[in-house]
Order: sequence, then C-alpha cells, then structure tokens
Amino acid sequence: MKINDLDINNWKNLDINIDSLQIYESKDRSGKHKNIYHGNFIPQIPNQLLRRYTKENDLAIEPFIRSETTLFECENLNRKYIGIDINPKMIEYVSLQMEKSNKSKFEILEFDSSNSEIFEKRVKNSIQNLGEDNAKFTLFHPPYIDIVKFTDNKNDLSGISNLKEFLKVFLKIVKNTLSFLEKSRYFAIIIGDVYKNSEVVSLGFYIMHYIKLKFKVKLKGIVVKNIEGNRGKLKSGGIWTYRALKSDYYF
Repeated sequence: MKINDLDINNWKNLDINIDSLQIYESKDRSGKHKNIYHGNFIPQIPNQLLRRYTKENDLAIEPFIRSETTLFECENLNRKYIGIDINPKMIEYVSLQMEKSNKSKFEILEFDSSNSEIFEKRVKNSIQNLGEDNAKFTLFHPPYIDIVKFTDNKNDLSGISNLKEFLKVFLKIVKNTLSFLEKSRYFAIIIGDVYKNSEVVSLGFYIMHYIKLKFKVKLKGIVVKNIEGNRGKLKSGGIWTYRALKSDYYF
C-alpha cells in the first residue's frame, strides 16, 4: 500500500530520518511555531511522521492540540487536520493563529477527548465537513501525568496524579481516536518519562504495554529524540552534571 508521496527511486536524497535515535540541533521556530507553551514539542517530529505516513490532502487527527505544532505542520505539508483539546485558552490561541488559513483544511474542537459519545459525534461530523471518510494518521501527545497542570477542568488528563487512573483515561482516548483511523494505517505517541518519589516512571513503556494488550496493533519502532540545543545543556550543563553525580539519576 502506497501511504506517502515519497519518491523511493530517489531514496538517497530523501531527508527522512529512519534512526531510532534522532538528534536535532535545535527546535524549529520558523513560521507559526513559537515556544510559548509547556506542552509544545519540536515541529521536526510531526513533519517527519506526516511525510512518511501520509500523502498530501490526507487527514490526521490529534486528540491533544497543545500549542498546535502538528496543525502548523499539516498546513505546511498540505494535509487535513482535526484537533481536539480541553483547554479553552489554547483553542483560542490556535484559532487566532489560523485565522487567515484555509478553513476547509482543518477543524479545531474543544471538548474532553475521553468522552466517547461526544468524541464520536463531533469528530464524525468534522470528518464529513472535511470531505473524508476517516483519518490516515493519528498522533497522541498527552500530558506527562500531572507534571504540568494545564487547566482546572476535573476531566483534564494533566490533573491526574495516579498512574493507573491516568492510563485508564488515556486508553479510553486512544480507543476513541483509533475508531476513526483507517485499517492498516499508522499512529504515533509522543511521550516523556517523569520523575516521582525518587524514581523514574516510564510512561512510554507503560503506555506501549497497555496499548499492545488492549488493541490489535503492531509496534513498529521506539524513537528517542535528543535536542543538542537544549537550554539546560547549553547553559546549565555543568550544574546538571554535578547534580546527577551527587545523586543517583541520569540527565
């Protein structure tokens, strides 16, 4: 199945990163990308994923808009997009950023992605509005438990401190989203580990484990990204080295 627009005959000149360790000098801040939000991530990640797993005009669904890194990349790459978030401030910010954009290419929805009834109704309607039958790609970038609390909404995933409860709600969101993903297509999860009670809580491994148990999917890769231009490394590298050596953790 041809799932992208890549010219495989010209594979030597393609700038698609297939390494399991991906190193970037710095975060792309061109265009609409701004570093104003704790929940954003580097645009190079959705850019790579969208080019590898979708074609132009394909639809991507994202149940956590955050600062809208993925939407901006969809616009740059001529992909359609449906984004959902429970945070009204980010919905407002993103809507303003996209005010002059082609409204027939995207829809932004404000509601709780774990609500199955609302999810099905509103996403189905948005898919129809965009002239599609389903999504060709989905991307999940959930909060890292309660490390950053984004809203005071009782249904906000970032307010859950208990790991089991977090996984329970997140898996419900995954189920809601994957119900609109075309069979044999791809999805990605962007996640970071957290440090709680003097130990690493590996959210990525927990999430992968339970998704494999709950859904009929195949794990195609685990990619670790590293930003060389990280402020902590550039300006506080010595301090973090000292703190790590004095204690028992890795930076």
